[in-house]
Amino acid sequence: MVQMPAMNAVVEVLKSEGVDTAFGCPGAAILPLYKALEEVGGIEHLTVRHEEGATHMADGWARTNGGVGVAIGTSGPAGTNMITGLYTAMADSVPMVCITGQNVSTKLHQEAFQAVDIVEVAAPVTKWSVQLKEAGQAPWIFREAFRAAREGRPGPVLVDLPLDIAQERIEYDPAIDAPLPVHPVLPHPPRVERALDMLLEAERPLILAGGGVVIAEAAGALREAAEALNVPVQTTLMGKGAFDEDSPLYAGMAGVQTSQRYGNASFLESDLVLAVGARFGDRHTGRLDVYRGDRRFIHVDIEPTQIGKVFEPDLGVVSGAGEFLTALAECAARRGPARDLHAWTRRVGRLKAELGRREDFDSVPIKAPRVYKEINEAFGPEAYFVTAIGLYQIWGGQHQKARRPRHYQVCGQAGPLGWEIPAAVGVRTALKRTDPGAEVVGVVGDYSFQYTVEELAVAAQYEVPFVLIMLNNEYLGLIRQAEIPYGMNYQVDIHYDEYGTDNVKIMEAYGCAGHRVTRPGDVRGAIDWARNEARRTSRPVLVEVMIEREANTPHGPALDAVAEFEPLPGATA
Repeated sequence: MVQMPAMNAVVEVLKSEGVDTAFGCPGAAILPLYKALEEVGGIEHLTVRHEEGATHMADGWARTNGGVGVAIGTSGPAGTNMITGLYTAMADSVPMVCITGQNVSTKLHQEAFQAVDIVEVAAPVTKWSVQLKEAGQAPWIFREAFRAAREGRPGPVLVDLPLDIAQERIEYDPAIDAPLPVHPVLPHPPRVERALDMLLEAERPLILAGGGVVIAEAAGALREAAEALNVPVQTTLMGKGAFDEDSPLYAGMAGVQTSQRYGNASFLESDLVLAVGARFGDRHTGRLDVYRGDRRFIHVDIEPTQIGKVFEPDLGVVSGAGEFLTALAECAARRGPARDLHAWTRRVGRLKAELGRREDFDSVPIKAPRVYKEINEAFGPEAYFVTAIGLYQIWGGQHQKARRPRHYQVCGQAGPLGWEIPAAVGVRTALKRTDPGAEVVGVVGDYSFQYTVEELAVAAQYEVPFVLIMLNNEYLGLIRQAEIPYGMNYQVDIHYDEYGTDNVKIMEAYGCAGHRVTRPGDVRGAIDWARNEARRTSRPVLVEVMIEREANTPHGPALDAVAEFEPLPGATA
């Protein structure tokens, strides 16, 4: 058998699991792994400025190519700094392996330097959190870590490496090893038949595609099933991009925040909802009595415990999204021609044509919907977008188009401020080998921008180009919170103090270019300039759009009670 350092075996496992890039910050307790990365080779490493940034980069990398992202940190606070990133990946079902260094195993019970029990700290926000106890376990612990991260509902895993164990040698031959199999979750055929019965009985059915459709690479199966049955499709925020928004069968997004008017109207007129890979999050459902109404629900999810968690569906199906949609289409083909739903699809099309929101504002200061109008017109379906949390996430869900899966990356459930910049680094890095000319665009807010702005240095150092479009409502300040009936606090009316930040100068400090826009007619030109500048310099470039100070998004407590704060189409500004 081949003998090698245990950490060399770990690197061999990482490579065979498809890892070509890792993000991290070295320190004494994790140096054996870094030495192995250098000796074995084959994995590019980006040194970050903060361990949370490493997790968000690994997150963006994984969301883009479907692989398992890898983030590395040393002992103690390096691991605790990763908790936000682990929580984000857990909440959004992103496969990730975080590796932490640890003090020597003989000192862990003595409160030694940086000897935090990171396994217990990380347990609530991981699928599996484990410490290496014996060096001989190293390759097999990591094989299981990657399997666990991928299988079923994907998510993050943390592996903690005590220094003394990491320095040992083991017997391991990578030539005769391979990743552990990940078993698909197939639907029980009678439940597929029953789901088809319910769809054929319905007069106004909808398919609701969640993030599970994107994760499962099931967009093609979704399109085939929808077209075969002639059933309109809606997406959740996490499912954005699973179905082409320009398709005549696209029925928008329903919700109390990230939604379209026609999406809510279509949903409220439906009599059956087939939810695939969706979890009925509170920002989607709002008040459950309105959301449920008299309509029936079929809930398909790969994770059995998701079914019935928010409310009991009329039919639950445990299955991978792609496996279910393929089985549904095959079942429908065996049954023969589906019932005629043209009246319903025409109705959905009419709602889509009539119930939009205005975007063509020419006023100064600039209104946020105008920015998204320019974004939609400037970029084609091949561009990759990254956005995070706040009013601009809601505006993005309402106005920005997504036409392809894995091209719209958003931290939907955890919502950490500052996610966009490191995530954009990860997205762009994931495309380095497969699509080196791809454009990556981060849509950010002025406040979130400052949370992980130091990771711009990573993008500049490693020549990672992307465009940042910032919606800056000019001043940070006090936010009056209002209690919304379904139980969450959210920004409703915003009042500002006289305090601001020169974000263009911040970009320049990191060796990156930036441009500020104050008039709506200049937004498109600035975007075109930024795209060219990012290509020319191979660095991030900022377009800072100064929008009105007191701005708001359409939102409300229920699908039928969303307040509109801007004139609707046909009205004057």
